[in-house]
Amino acid sequence: MNRTEFIITTAIILFIAFAVGWFANWLVHRFTRVRQSDVADLDRMSQELHEAEETRDQAITYLQQREAELTNQLNQAEAELRAAMDGLRDARREAEELRAQQSQS
Repeated sequence: MNRTEFIITTAIILFIAFAVGWFANWLVHRFTRVRQSDVADLDRMSQELHEAEETRDQAITYLQQREAELTNQLNQAEAELRAAMDGLRDARREAEELRAQQSQS
């Protein structure tokens, strides 16, 4: 193999390597390219996710407020029940005292 054949062979090998590299690059970009419709879908999904998170936060806030209201009502009801039970106990004691006084008379 003389010098000219060697140069031509090297040039052909380099050209084939360049062509294979370019084709591989084209394939990679072809399969990894993001379509505009995909971007629009991602934007729509991110907006829906944001709205869902806001709705969830509002629901949590509402439930916390409602729980506080119900706890307050329960505490009030328990206080009223204790007061009623104390009143009933006092009334029974008073009734027994009156019965005891009537039976003594």
